[in-house]
Amino acid sequence: MQFFKYEGQVLCETWSQENDSRRAMHEKTRKIALKSDSFNQKLQRKSYFFVTDASEDTITIGAISKDSQHLQKQLEEYMKSVGIELKDTCLEEITFGAIRNMLQRANQRDYIPDDDEVLEQFGLDKLDYRYGRGCRFDEGLIESSSKREIYAAAAQLLSNETLIPELDRIYAGKAKNNLTGHPVHYIIQTDDSDIRKKMGRLLLQALYARNRLHSKRYCFLELRPGENLSSTVYDCLYKSCFGGTVIVRYLADDDTEDDYAACGRETVEVLCETMKKYCNQVLTIFCLPRECTTSKSMFYENLGNTSFVELKEGFASSDRAAQFLKTLASEHGTRANQKLFAKLEPDKGYLAPELRGLFDDWYNYELKTSVYPQYQEIATVKSEVAKAEPKGSAYHELMEMIGLDGAKKVINQALNYYKAQKLFADKGMKADRPTMHMVFTGNPGTAKTSVARLFAKIMKENDLLSKGNLIEVGRGDLVGKYVGWTAPTIQKKFKEAQGSVLFIDEAYSLVDDRSGSFGDEAINTIVQEMENHREDVIVIFAGYPDQMETFLQKNPGLRSRIAFYVPFADYSSDELCRIAGLIASKKGLKLTEEAGRKLLDVFNAAKSTSDFGNGRYARNVIEKAKIRQATRLLEKDFDLITSEDIATLCAEDIEVPAASKTSIRQIGFTA
Repeated sequence: MQFFKYEGQVLCETWSQENDSRRAMHEKTRKIALKSDSFNQKLQRKSYFFVTDASEDTITIGAISKDSQHLQKQLEEYMKSVGIELKDTCLEEITFGAIRNMLQRANQRDYIPDDDEVLEQFGLDKLDYRYGRGCRFDEGLIESSSKREIYAAAAQLLSNETLIPELDRIYAGKAKNNLTGHPVHYIIQTDDSDIRKKMGRLLLQALYARNRLHSKRYCFLELRPGENLSSTVYDCLYKSCFGGTVIVRYLADDDTEDDYAACGRETVEVLCETMKKYCNQVLTIFCLPRECTTSKSMFYENLGNTSFVELKEGFASSDRAAQFLKTLASEHGTRANQKLFAKLEPDKGYLAPELRGLFDDWYNYELKTSVYPQYQEIATVKSEVAKAEPKGSAYHELMEMIGLDGAKKVINQALNYYKAQKLFADKGMKADRPTMHMVFTGNPGTAKTSVARLFAKIMKENDLLSKGNLIEVGRGDLVGKYVGWTAPTIQKKFKEAQGSVLFIDEAYSLVDDRSGSFGDEAINTIVQEMENHREDVIVIFAGYPDQMETFLQKNPGLRSRIAFYVPFADYSSDELCRIAGLIASKKGLKLTEEAGRKLLDVFNAAKSTSDFGNGRYARNVIEKAKIRQATRLLEKDFDLITSEDIATLCAEDIEVPAASKTSIRQIGFTA
């Protein structure tokens, strides 16, 4: 089906409405409408002609035709029937959107009774630009080009192994006239939008030039898996493209997920059913990502006996890549130099997206240094992003904490990895979500829980987790009391932790000595859920170092899913002094030098006791010092106490703990 606009100047002055009265204009319009309706009824929906504008000395006519071979004859008969004579005429094919607008104008001016009824007569009433659910519809017209121009443009693309051989087949033999049917349809596979558009354009230009296409019009439809149009809408779309082309870009992001593939299968089945129905009337071009084995297999499974030619960009050698870069430079009005070619590796194959990335980097540098040298000191946006610190207050809070070098290093590595994926995407780095599950090992009071809580917030503030909560659990929260309770309980906790961090403290308590017990069921279920939620839940196991090792040996699958092992060493006496000073500072207090020296002695003595609590112990020391300070101040003359006295902790406020007869059993790391 084709749509046309026919325009020309009137020969008979009686058609000019410039000086007509309103009544005379209305009468002329009514006559045109009646004569047009009478003529169109005789055509029995094979074609439809209508006047859309008859102002001043120009008349514009619209036409819908199922068979353009007889269009010129039918147009002459229509003009004679309506009584119109034109000179300096121009006939051009137009899009559906254009003919729909012409019908609307004709309806508004009473040249036709109802524009919707006209579309319904030809089965076009369901065709719309707004299909909904994310589908994008567009259309265009093929631009004419000579064979020499088509081959010259094809030679500039990285597709010599597929596109040029197909052009040779298209131009082989004599062009066929009045023949309907398509021996093959096409699949274009590339991740480069420019390559995809140029391949499609050159292909359609060659096919139209050889009469393999009777219409210049093509429709473009963009679909994602699960975005299904009804068979009625597909039918309407294909009917509107009789003699032309339907181009479908299928955005298959991931072929590995079962649910995703199931959605895609339904989308492909409905589309292919219509494609097969009209395979001789409409050419179809499917555009797929370069690597999408599962999606392409689904298309082939549903396309029956139709034949397809696959057009795929190839890898360019260094010499071919250099020529491609020269072409890009020429298109940008500049000349490639040795700095650009130096980016190419001798024995490497290049795809178009990577070469465009190399060129863009070089071109931007050339603009700043050679073309506009006054801007060479201005840093690029990505350079600024690369240097920028992570977002949010939680990151700065963690960095200000004393010690914890291992934890800080791991978190910085995770944040840098995601930053690199964004910055280097145009250089070929693929987006990936690595496993982030962790083990925190250390003695009590080494800030394992505090770091886990901050880590969850940091991941949220930097858009790596959607919620950023810390869900703390122990054995009692995971292991059920009765047979069959454990797995559902753990699954519920993982669901609660979606978008957050699941913190399992004293994780080794899940293990007991009896194989096949509730503890084994808990570990097996945790391993399975870690895999099921690897993209939206981060699990952190915490506990003493040696007992955590026993825990990990219990299930080999568990160890393989742990990405980071973060040791939390016991704090040194100096670090404990700094922690105590930081705690006091947050409470609006300061320590005298003598108090600081006494704290050092206290921590040196405490580190060898059995109940030493690291940072927790330092907090307790400051809390007790506040209590002793209050007693000390109350013993003084009230009128002599200053605000400075209230804000100061003295040496006598620091309590020296009683000596313990039991030395601590060293576990893990010592200061």
